[in-house]
Amino acid sequence: MPDNKSKPEYQTSSNTIAIKQIPVDQPPSDKRSVTKIQMKQQKGRFQKIRTTMNTGLVLLFLLLPFITHGGRQAILFDLEAQQFFFFGTSLWPQDFTVLAWVFIAAAFLLFFVTVFWGRVWCGYLCPQTAWTFMFAWIENRVEGNRTKRLALDKAPWSTDKLLKRLTKHLIWGLAAVITGCAFIAYFIPARELYLDIFTFNASFWVSAWVWFFALCTYLNAGWMREQMCLHCCPYARFQSAMFDGNTKTVTYDAARGESRGPRKRKQETKLGDCIDCNLCVDVCPTGIDIRNGLQYECINCGACVDACNETMEIFGYRPNLIGYFSENALKGKPKPIFGSTKFIGYGIAAVIMFIVIAIDMNGRSDIQLNVIRDRQQLYRETTDDMVENSYTLKIRNKTQQTRYYRLSVDNPELFTLSAKQELVIKAGELLDYPVTVKANPLMLSGAQSPIIFSVSEVGHSETAVYQETNFFGPIFLASCR
Repeated sequence: MPDNKSKPEYQTSSNTIAIKQIPVDQPPSDKRSVTKIQMKQQKGRFQKIRTTMNTGLVLLFLLLPFITHGGRQAILFDLEAQQFFFFGTSLWPQDFTVLAWVFIAAAFLLFFVTVFWGRVWCGYLCPQTAWTFMFAWIENRVEGNRTKRLALDKAPWSTDKLLKRLTKHLIWGLAAVITGCAFIAYFIPARELYLDIFTFNASFWVSAWVWFFALCTYLNAGWMREQMCLHCCPYARFQSAMFDGNTKTVTYDAARGESRGPRKRKQETKLGDCIDCNLCVDVCPTGIDIRNGLQYECINCGACVDACNETMEIFGYRPNLIGYFSENALKGKPKPIFGSTKFIGYGIAAVIMFIVIAIDMNGRSDIQLNVIRDRQQLYRETTDDMVENSYTLKIRNKTQQTRYYRLSVDNPELFTLSAKQELVIKAGELLDYPVTVKANPLMLSGAQSPIIFSVSEVGHSETAVYQETNFFGPIFLASCR
């Protein structure tokens, strides 16, 4: 009798193909996409380092706009004046190549650190991490620890739940507005901005930008949190291209920890050191289990390291069952003396970029000169048989102080400058200065002669800037020669 329950064969035309049905275990659904992660607050060595660095960076971000230098805000992107003030230095749009070099150098420096320490930027310096932990700290103070928050999520709505949720979101909202103000304070004088925003006297566009960044902060740090790291941040996607066998990342020592299992303290067991307490998952801000191996979601914050070390201490086991290890270190391989090729390459690239920045800043001039010829008339003949050309000089004082300048032309035996040569230009001012230059047409080398204008600060001839243009004379004299 054939077994109707199993069907090992199916007829297809004249051929018989044997098919074996193999049950496939369905992977567990990713609950992170639908369930909010309630991470447990953790203390420890690495969390103390992270908290100190995050707090310092947040305070620096908030307080920098209030620092003054030379009677103005020390750091200010003045979009209206198209100037970037950085303490005693003013950068104009034509100087923004310096900022490009700075960003490139920062990228190579980030890659350099990543090769050695993995995603240490994400865990200890990233603004998303700092604000996420800050909002989580507020949530923990208002709603209680992880157990209480989970119970509150499941509890029916009541006056107590409504009051706690309302308090939490109000504090989140205030923190978000302050963050929005702090960001815009780098573009608008900070003292005026805060006063105008909190007294509702700010203009429409200023208010719109502040509330836009406040809303982004509220959504990112309060609601999206790990979703930004999992789905929006590109760094998580290409980090593996920078890793090598010597990169130190948060890693679970499976050889020591497996087979895992619960046990009592001081109980003799043949199991590994992992007691399967699941604390490493409870404290993880992205909700992963580091025991499953390296995952792109891991931000190297070290929370699981501190949680595991706390458990190891309770059970009398050696610390760092989870720790900052490299793949080669776990395999017992020696570490190269000078690091890997990537490590050396990124380091050299970062050094080169810093040298480029230094050269660019050293070659930067505090005077800008543009010479524009009068295009309506090539030249004019004067009553004393001289030839004159008209020019407009655009001279900018790129410093933050009023400066005195001297104007001159080369070859004074040939060219005579008919204009006041001593100029006073205010800080950041662009002066349109019309001048005329006379010359004896019989001394000109041709119908078109080169002429060089120069502007220098009085008493500092080494600051001079030059621009060459043309002086036009009669064509018939050139043809006679």
